[in-house]
Amino acid sequence: MSFLVSLLVFSFLIFFHELGHFLAARAMNVKVLVFSIGFGKKLLSKQIGDTQWSISAIPLGGYVQMKGQDDSDPTKVSHDDDSYNTKSPMQRIFILVAGPFANFLLAFMLYLAMTDIGIPKPLPIIGEFSKESPALLAGMQKGDKIVQINSTPIKYWDEIGPLIKASGPTMRFVVQRENKLYDITLSSKVINDKNLFGEPIQRKIVGIIASGDLTTVHYGFMDSIKYAWDKTIWATTFIFESVKKLITGVVGLDQVGGVITIVDVTAKASSMGLLTLLGFAALISVNLGVLNLLPIPALDGGHIMFNLYEMITKKAPSLEAMYRFTIAGWMILFSLMFIGLFNDINRLMGG
Repeated sequence: MSFLVSLLVFSFLIFFHELGHFLAARAMNVKVLVFSIGFGKKLLSKQIGDTQWSISAIPLGGYVQMKGQDDSDPTKVSHDDDSYNTKSPMQRIFILVAGPFANFLLAFMLYLAMTDIGIPKPLPIIGEFSKESPALLAGMQKGDKIVQINSTPIKYWDEIGPLIKASGPTMRFVVQRENKLYDITLSSKVINDKNLFGEPIQRKIVGIIASGDLTTVHYGFMDSIKYAWDKTIWATTFIFESVKKLITGVVGLDQVGGVITIVDVTAKASSMGLLTLLGFAALISVNLGVLNLLPIPALDGGHIMFNLYEMITKKAPSLEAMYRFTIAGWMILFSLMFIGLFNDINRLMGG
């Protein structure tokens, strides 16, 4: 059941991406010949108006085939008024950007839906202390509730870290203990740590660990909008940074995951509840949006680069150059897919 849910989620994310292209193309009066979820042999197909809507056998993506535009052979063009290649570079860029934009919009909507369900947040209650904890040495105790840091009120545990990072070496905590408030001044210490990408960093700590007590937060309308916006920006920044680390070699190719990993993690997320599934789906949606903006021929980003070149030089790239770059783009994509699949199989076999 979890596998089916993960497949449906992935297909829905692809559908939303392609729907962005489809709606933008129709807005620019471009005829859409095929709207397909998946590649390869068509399992289900229905002609509606000018468009053939299909579900294909290989659920690894999808595509919208517009009149005068074919990634499998970029030399196939049409000079009709309703053709993609007769539109201006700016109109084509609008169509191309619409797919990734749809993914970012979907992520925003998913995060917004999470606020309607309620976001679980850890309360600022101390559960444990690290070794040689400055907080413990200063007199804090297990079960203390942190209510204030340097005159800033604290409601949730995730507010503590940024305040410690932004503060000087000496901080003033107000904690609640058995209905009494205690004013505690302590000095933080700096430790050597690693970030999410395994890079060595220095981090300021006071040596406290959350108790794990949770509360469910329900946001008002404007706060929900802000939460969804902030989470979408965070996810976008995280994915861009991940791609940057991969390109620069900070993150090794052995960390690249393929479709098996995506399906597996989505299945696990679905088993952990609707809220976790929505959050993971939003992250994958942003991932699809970011990756499609990469300047690789055969991806939206590659086509955007071609059109920017035409806007700047007032001259379209030659069909020969388009063909060669597109073949190179497909080679890059298939190489990345092969690496991801190899890593997936390696992980499944315990490698």
